[in-house]
Amino acid sequence: MHLYSIETGNFKLDGGAMFGVVPKVLWEKTNPADSSNKIEMSARCLLIEDGKRLILVDTGLGNKQSEKFFSHYSLFGDATLESSLKLNGFSTDDVTDVLFTHLHFDHCGGATKREGDKIIPLFKNARFWCSKKHWDWANISPNPREKASFLKENLLPLEESGQLNLYEGVDGGFCKELGFDLLLVDGHTEKMALPMVQYKGRSILFTSDLVPTAGHIPVPYLMGYDVRPLVTMEEKSQILKNCLENETLLFLQHDPYNELVSLTNTDKGVRLENSSSINDFFS
Repeated sequence: MHLYSIETGNFKLDGGAMFGVVPKVLWEKTNPADSSNKIEMSARCLLIEDGKRLILVDTGLGNKQSEKFFSHYSLFGDATLESSLKLNGFSTDDVTDVLFTHLHFDHCGGATKREGDKIIPLFKNARFWCSKKHWDWANISPNPREKASFLKENLLPLEESGQLNLYEGVDGGFCKELGFDLLLVDGHTEKMALPMVQYKGRSILFTSDLVPTAGHIPVPYLMGYDVRPLVTMEEKSQILKNCLENETLLFLQHDPYNELVSLTNTDKGVRLENSSSINDFFS
C-alpha cells in the first residue's frame, strides 16, 4: 500500500461559521482570519494505492460551478485534482474507486465535470461509494440547513452514470473489498464516513469534517455547520480518546498547513502534538 496526499485547491470560509460558539479571540490563535473574517481552508483528499486498486477519498470542490458561485469562497492556490494526481504519476482514468465521506459540495464536487451541455463523471473507470442513508438524506428531503450544500448538479450525474454504489453498513464485504475500515458518525451530517487506514504499522484516520483543522482538535471547538452539535461533541470525544490511546494519526482535510498530526494528552484535554506530511512522517 502507498498513500498520497492530493491537494485539490484552497478556499476560504467564514471563521465564525467554522467555529460556531467559540469566541474569535480563541479560534484566531490557530486559524487567523482575513479582513472579511474568512479563514483559509484546504480541500485535501487522500489517494490509496493498494494492489490493483487506486482509491480516492473525496474529490474537492471541482471547477464546474459558475464564477459567481466560486466568488463566495475566495479560491486561492494553483493546485487542482487533476494536476495533483498527475504530480503523483496518475490520471483520472487510473482511479478505480471514489469514496465520499459525505456529499457536501466541497467533498464531492470534483467527481464530475462539464462536457458541452452535460455533466459527466470525471473518473470514467471508477465506482463511486456512498452510504445509502447519507445518499437518501442528501437527495430525498434535505433539511434547510444543508440544502445549499447538496447540489443536484453534483449528485444526479453520479446516479445517472450507473457507477454509483450505495452501502448499507460497514460490517460486511464492502470494507474488506476496499481494504480499510470506516467509522460512521452522525453529528456533522447523517452517516458521514471516516476511513481508518493501516499504513506502515500505524493507523491513520481521515477526519473529514469531524476535525477539519488542527484548530478544531479541542472537543468543544465545533463548526456551526454541524446539524447535531452535541452528537458531534460526543463522537469527537470518544474518537479522539481512542486515537490517543492507539497512537492513531489524523489526516486533516481542511487545514492548509497541517496534513498529518499526532495527538497528546494535556491538562486541558487532547491537543495537537506534532504535524507533518505523509511523505515526511514515513520517510
